[in-house]
Amino acid sequence: MTQTRELGASGLTTPPLVFGGNVFGWTADKAMSFRLLDRFADAGGTLVDTADVYSAWVPGHSGGESEAIIGEWLKASGKAGKVQVATKVGMLDGEGGSGLAPSRIAAACDASLQRLGVETIDLYFAHQDDESVPQEDVLAAFDALIRAGKVRALGASNFHAARLKSALEIATRAGLPHYRVLQPEYNLVSRHKFEGELQDLCVAHNIGVVPYYGLASGFLTGKYRSAADFGKSVRGGRMAALLEGKGAAVLEAMDSVASETGASHAQIALAWLAAQPGVTAPIASATSLEQLDELIGAWDVQLTRDQLDRLTAAGA
Repeated sequence: MTQTRELGASGLTTPPLVFGGNVFGWTADKAMSFRLLDRFADAGGTLVDTADVYSAWVPGHSGGESEAIIGEWLKASGKAGKVQVATKVGMLDGEGGSGLAPSRIAAACDASLQRLGVETIDLYFAHQDDESVPQEDVLAAFDALIRAGKVRALGASNFHAARLKSALEIATRAGLPHYRVLQPEYNLVSRHKFEGELQDLCVAHNIGVVPYYGLASGFLTGKYRSAADFGKSVRGGRMAALLEGKGAAVLEAMDSVASETGASHAQIALAWLAAQPGVTAPIASATSLEQLDELIGAWDVQLTRDQLDRLTAAGA
């Protein structure tokens, strides 16, 4: 049985991997998405992460495509209630306005519930901070959803430490719900957005952390070693800056750990994340069963303290 971890004080548990749903209906069609979700669930996965804005960036899409596929899969597979869903509000404008306006939160939640085909969203994220709306109003809007049984737990994505701290203080003072989960950008070569005050805050308040970009858009798979490799994907152009920075040293340390453990670079990157203070489980997506099997394999990779320290030092 897969070892699960408590996701902060959210009441949810998950193995050390959350399945990223940004690819569903985009780079993974409906049939492949169903196969991926089946494999994830069969392996013991319990939490899928999506957002109402996925995948509005695709020509002809308007957002909600990922949620709709997950909803169809939950119904077809009978996994509703067994696999939990995290989704988000705040980046897709529509009925009720934009951002985290209370009217937008209410309308977006109802739309997500309809697409997902569920009565309750297990984990509902503010996708990004919205300083145009008082935080007490945002939390009150989320509180109304929790009281109505439409949302189980709250999360914050892309929040800075000061704003997350103030939200927690307001929630305590006003008797409103707390953000129980944080979703930041965090990986071996991009650590500044989380480490320090934000990480310390999450540890102190038992906020579960589910980082995204755990593989740094593919850089940490190890397939980008020189300028000649940048043509391997549409994201190759982003890799030059990483390679010129700390990326080369990180890859060298990963090479060493890979030779010692037999684990792949992707597995090492995810295992390092899962071992960091405050982190419950990294989020990662896959577009093939082979990719997903590799990600799931990271659950069983146990890095030694020496290996973790060497990886950490390489990216410091």
